[in-house]
Amino acid sequence: MWDLLQQAWDAHPVVQAFLINFLAALVILILGWTLSGILGRSIRRLAARSTRIDATMVPMLQASAVWALRIFVIIAVLARFGVQTASLIAALGAAGLAIGLALQGTLQNIAAGIMLLALRPLRVGEYVSVVSRGEGTVEEVGLFMTRLRQADGIVVHMPNNLIWGNTIVNYSRNHIRRLEIGVQVPHSHDLDAALRALQALVDEHAEVLDNPAPRVLVAAYQENFVAVTIQVWSKVEHFVDLKLDLYRKSTATLRDMRAQG
Repeated sequence: MWDLLQQAWDAHPVVQAFLINFLAALVILILGWTLSGILGRSIRRLAARSTRIDATMVPMLQASAVWALRIFVIIAVLARFGVQTASLIAALGAAGLAIGLALQGTLQNIAAGIMLLALRPLRVGEYVSVVSRGEGTVEEVGLFMTRLRQADGIVVHMPNNLIWGNTIVNYSRNHIRRLEIGVQVPHSHDLDAALRALQALVDEHAEVLDNPAPRVLVAAYQENFVAVTIQVWSKVEHFVDLKLDLYRKSTATLRDMRAQG
């Protein structure tokens, strides 16, 4: 039986060559795909350990490295079957041009993603607003889309081209922000006393920064009340809580003055 198989094997050199190339191509494909996955995970782990690498760039770097290696693997597999890689690359270039013309929007998203990574108007972890499009905390800038998580927990996937083509307001880039809230002081109140009480409120608040100094200003005179603006500076991470707290305490301060009067 073994002799018959040996004779059949020796009698068909074409089959021999095909099987050898098939097995070699299969090994190259499996090893290449496995190595590309290891490479992608290694890039993510190294980026997580390094403080010099911006987390915003990691997904695109990972995807680019993985697919660059996989393209070489595919070319190597085809080369095992006698495909001329030079003509294949030329054909891929022509096909890429045709696909690029058909998918201009997709390529615009890739180009916009590269520009977002190069100029970095937003980074992972920052809270941004894309005017007329949406807002949220940046979780990932990918090749085609950027993922934002809104304050209510809803995840928004936004094409990079829409982000790059619109005004980006970054609320997290500076470590402090100015907060303005408006209160109404009735004409029946002592305006100067109200201003002093509100000024004391912001001066004593633990989350209000001393520099720049907080201010309480008369903004406008209306028919039934005086519009007063409270201007304070706070750290970015305290902004929302401070805003809600000042609304509550300023209202309570004016209510206590009315009760005392």
